[in-house]
Amino acid sequence: MNRIDASDHYNQGASATQIPSLLTIIIDTNPRAWAAIHDLLPISKALANLLVFVNAHLAFGNESHVAILAAHTNRAVWLYPKPPNSDHPNGGGRRAADDQDVEMTDADGPNSSANKFPQFAHIETSILTSLRALIDGTTPADLSPTTLVSGALTMALSYIHKMSHVGEVASAVFSDPANPTSVPGSLATAPDIATLQARILVLSVSDSEPAQYIPTMNAVFAAAHARIPVDTLSLYGSPAFLQQAAFITGGTFMSAASNPRGLLTYLMFGFLADANARKSLVTPTQDTVDFRAACFCHRRVVDTGFVCSICLSIFCEVPPNAECLTCGTKLALGNYGAKPAVIPRTKKKKKKARVNGVGGREETSSATGTPVPG
Repeated sequence: MNRIDASDHYNQGASATQIPSLLTIIIDTNPRAWAAIHDLLPISKALANLLVFVNAHLAFGNESHVAILAAHTNRAVWLYPKPPNSDHPNGGGRRAADDQDVEMTDADGPNSSANKFPQFAHIETSILTSLRALIDGTTPADLSPTTLVSGALTMALSYIHKMSHVGEVASAVFSDPANPTSVPGSLATAPDIATLQARILVLSVSDSEPAQYIPTMNAVFAAAHARIPVDTLSLYGSPAFLQQAAFITGGTFMSAASNPRGLLTYLMFGFLADANARKSLVTPTQDTVDFRAACFCHRRVVDTGFVCSICLSIFCEVPPNAECLTCGTKLALGNYGAKPAVIPRTKKKKKKARVNGVGGREETSSATGTPVPG
């Protein structure tokens, strides 16, 4: 065919195929935070807007995938795909004999509704069912103002890493039989050829917890090393650590605290485009970034502190015996804490002010000055 029309459009190779895109969404499901904005945006309407955004992402192509987690007060839970369990109709999945990873299931059985695309219906059913079970299983003792975002980030990175290896295996096994001159599958796993475009979107409704600073930053640096952008849409509160995460990983941070009702508008116009499409768009930027860190001793957010030169641990005050609490290194504080030497100032003699042109040191018999000739 190439000889007939003298074109090379059949020799595009493996680079012409669409690279799979994986969007991992982390939903902050803190009950106290959602109760604070219930009058402006109930969680039911937020989920409805989020499902529209997910369907728009999946409608881009067959290579678009999505994974959704819930960051709760004391744990992180998968909403879609659902992990295998004993109650699953398909038998709960199979665990390998050597106790390795298990397969995630993305379907809850056949859907009877003919008005929805089957994949959209499966995702909606899985999210609503899992979220309802999570809320029903929350006890008053579990309620706290904090959210386990660091655990959700770690689970998201693990899932992305697993799916990237699945993509490498698929590209190495399958090839285009109609194009024998295409790039072999073994070359598709080269380091310079991307097998998965992954990104993480965090829907936050609570403040950053200083106690989670270390695990959150570990996950952020791992995402930056893997070139996975971390986007954040804040509906309430001030997530300072997620703002730093967006800056470090090259993601997008937007705050919708002034208008939470416009959630769908923020999602569609600010976070629908992937990393490659954003290169051709003008993406939202941050005017200021809160780079404050949390100390390792008291888990308090500090503006200034003491940093260990070996492990970079941050302390709000001098540790006991000036030893790092993390690595035990002796901190060289120099003359910190010593009273400065006070040097007495030399007193200067004050000059008396002149009165009517006569200095204060001169004494005359008359109290009046010398008359000036007219």
